[in-house]
Amino acid sequence: MTSILVVDDELAIATLLKYNLEQNGFDVTLAETGDQAYELASKQAFDAILLDLMLPVMDGMTVLKNLRQDKISTPVILITAKGDEFDRIFGLELGADDYITKPFSPREVIARLKAVLRRSQQTKQQNATQLDVIEIQNLTIDDSKKVVTKDGVILTLTPREYELLLYFAQRLGRVIDRETILTAVWGYEFTGESRMVDMHISNLREKIERNPKTPKLLKTVRGFGYTMVV
Repeated sequence: MTSILVVDDELAIATLLKYNLEQNGFDVTLAETGDQAYELASKQAFDAILLDLMLPVMDGMTVLKNLRQDKISTPVILITAKGDEFDRIFGLELGADDYITKPFSPREVIARLKAVLRRSQQTKQQNATQLDVIEIQNLTIDDSKKVVTKDGVILTLTPREYELLLYFAQRLGRVIDRETILTAVWGYEFTGESRMVDMHISNLREKIERNPKTPKLLKTVRGFGYTMVV
C-alpha cells in the first residue's frame, strides 16, 4: 500500500486529508510539528509527503531543506496558505515536487499526489537503466553519489541545479524548450514561469562553464530553448 506522511498542525485539515486519502487506498501517517515530521521521514520510507509550511517547532521549509541535505528524495508537495511567489519558487528550489495553496479541495490534492507518484516511479525506472557516471568535456557527473566535478574539483550545486545538469547530460544534442524543462525538472507544468528556467540556467553556467558569458557547453538556441553539446 502506498504510504503518505501528512504534516499539518491544523487538526481539521489533517483529519480531512487522512480520511480522503484512506478512502482512495493510501496508508496515512500524521505529524503535527516539523521536528516530528523530520524524524518520521528520516526513519521511515514514505512514498510521498504532504507538508504544510507553517508548522510549530520547525517550519516546513526547514524540514524540506534538511531532508534534501540528508539525500532523502521522497517526493514532497508543499501545502501553504501563502500566495507569495517567493515561497513557491523558494520551495521548488529547495527540492519540492509541487505545491498546493489553501484552501484546496481533497480531489485536487489526490490528483496532484497521484501525478507526483507517477513521475517518481518513472524517474526510478529511468535511473535504473542509465549510467551512474557521465563525462562531458571537463565535467564528471557521478549520479550514484550525486557529485559533479569540474577539472577534478567538486562543484557545489543546489538540488535543482544538479537535476537540471543531469537532465541535459542525459539528452546531449537535443534542443529542449523551457516548458519541457519545467515539466521534467520541476516535476509539473508551470506555464508562465519560463524565467525560472532562465535563472537556473544562468546560475548553472556560472559553475560549469569556463566563461559563462560565452557558454560552450550549455547553449541557448534562440527562439527554441537550450541544448548541451560536446
